[in-house]
Amino acid sequence: MKVLADIMRPTKLDDIVGQDHLIGENKILTNLVKNQKFFSMIFYGKPGIGKTSIANALSKELGIRCRFLNASINKKEDFDSAIEEAKFYGELILVIDEIHRMNKDKQDILLPYIENGLIILIGLTTSNPYHKINPAIRSRCQIFELHELTKEDIIKILKKAFNYLENIKIDEDSLDYIASVASGDVRSALNLLEMAYYSTNDHKITKDILKSINSKPVFFHDKNEDGHYDVLSALQKSIRGSDVDATIHYIARLIEVEDLDSIYRRLSVIAYEDIGLANPGIGPRLDAAINAAERVGLPEARIPLAEIAIEMALSPKSNSAIIALDNALSDIHKGNVGNIPAHIKNGNPNYKYPHNYKNSWVAQQYLPDNIKNAKYYFPKNNLVENNLNKVHREMKGEK
Repeated sequence: MKVLADIMRPTKLDDIVGQDHLIGENKILTNLVKNQKFFSMIFYGKPGIGKTSIANALSKELGIRCRFLNASINKKEDFDSAIEEAKFYGELILVIDEIHRMNKDKQDILLPYIENGLIILIGLTTSNPYHKINPAIRSRCQIFELHELTKEDIIKILKKAFNYLENIKIDEDSLDYIASVASGDVRSALNLLEMAYYSTNDHKITKDILKSINSKPVFFHDKNEDGHYDVLSALQKSIRGSDVDATIHYIARLIEVEDLDSIYRRLSVIAYEDIGLANPGIGPRLDAAINAAERVGLPEARIPLAEIAIEMALSPKSNSAIIALDNALSDIHKGNVGNIPAHIKNGNPNYKYPHNYKNSWVAQQYLPDNIKNAKYYFPKNNLVENNLNKVHREMKGEK
């Protein structure tokens, strides 16, 4: 039995909702169809935003025979069969879902036929193709990113679905709820609408019925794909930007999928990369929070993690330590190394032992001669670093 999302799949570009940067008057895909000329391409973006629908609409409007395969499910023999089909009909649009999972054997089979135009490839992926797709395939395709659908887009598509669900009764509030929990995934929205429709005797859909089916928002988060790293990146940028509410939002996303290990690792990076010397005590406090979270487990683990995340977001920030090290590494990579000064080599009697001098400091050269005036550390203007530098100046007898 076909599901509503498949029944409603568009057969022409004008029926596509969203993706206005590619579809519409004088837009790329629309003009390709108008000129009856098509090229291999890759569509990437989140699930349920129209990648397969656009591929289907393009093949229908161009009138070119089309075959759908999945890179992780279909075998080498299926790809051989598609090539034979292309030879028989003269050309073939081959739509490959999850193209980032296509192994080398399958790529090697297809490359010559993509090269000579016998096969027009449409690759679909949720992963960034610049990171996950073999360059040999990537270089033969134009790459287009599909944008996330808005709530208004989802509601527009839901209303189109009324034509396929006889005597459906649903209010605007319930439609808004479906669009909200779908989080931009139209397939998820249509599946929820269809299940709610058939779960009632009178086909009257209420918010209570919808909540009984799906009470959790659907959001894109795959631990092994780009969505996962997008959330982690957003978390780090939110803490770096001192936005406490955004910080808690992204921590909540990670907790919702019970990805505690990623929280631990990313917060540890942030503690030293972004907060650093501005609040050097944050590292040990983070370790204590992680230990507490590990000890109690979920759901209670969310409590110490929420507290430390808030403290990190509100902490003063400094990246002076990582900049200092990167400056030094840059010198090393350029070959600016030089010989270690003789007086600080192991066992040299000319070494001045600082603890024998006032304030445990004595002037002497530590860097190699060719970079003896190099400066790597540039302190930020915060309380801790200001105090450290004040103590350092006093130690050297400076005011």
